[in-house]
Amino acid sequence: MSAQGQRFAGQVAIITGGSSGIGRETASGLLAGGAQVAIGDIREPQELSENDKILFVSADMRRARDCRELVDRTLERWGRVDILFNNVGTPGRLPRPPLVELPEEDWDDTIAINLKSVYLCSKAVVPHMIEQGGGVIVNNASMLGIVGLPESAAYCASKGGVVLLTRSMALELIEHNIRVNCVCASFIDTPMFRDWLKLQPDPEAATRECVSKLPIGRLGAPLEVAKTVLFLASEDSSYLVGHALYVDGGYLAQ
Repeated sequence: MSAQGQRFAGQVAIITGGSSGIGRETASGLLAGGAQVAIGDIREPQELSENDKILFVSADMRRARDCRELVDRTLERWGRVDILFNNVGTPGRLPRPPLVELPEEDWDDTIAINLKSVYLCSKAVVPHMIEQGGGVIVNNASMLGIVGLPESAAYCASKGGVVLLTRSMALELIEHNIRVNCVCASFIDTPMFRDWLKLQPDPEAATRECVSKLPIGRLGAPLEVAKTVLFLASEDSSYLVGHALYVDGGYLAQ
């Protein structure tokens, strides 16, 4: 196998929400690149059986103790953490209500899953990365962390928070040789997107409407976002610090 094919050899990665969609594709890419991968999720991974190179930990990333357990079990298994992909996310209540009709508990849950989890998991991992001399953190934000969308207050606030948390963490941690960046995707054909489609009166029309907003003329694939995450997690992006990388088919260029 080529050196490029083993670019993560000897490294250990943690992925939150890694059981499906972008997280699962990223896990597959890391495994193919020679890494050991720990997945923290409330569901077991699709098509990824636990073996000596993959660990599944049932975890609710809204809870500090679950984040610590995920990190502790990873360290028990492999002794280090080189890569953290804070990927877990929720679209919030679907269909999304207007701000004045948004229940407080839905606001809290969206912020906890999409934003607080990044803080909790990073807090659990960073001391170990500092002790071992460095690492990489990639956060999954969104195009809706850059621009707004009506009736998406909690989601936009959570993802906008991820973008600025990324920048703050990047400036704080680079002195410890820990690079932090995030990805901002648009309409990606994930299970989350399909769940939203199922609630639309005409799913085909809703898909066409989404595609019409993308200069590339199609939905994105989870693998396309995963490849970007792998780039940010690798030495190929060694000079990128605090960057929000758009993976959006041109949406934010308009």
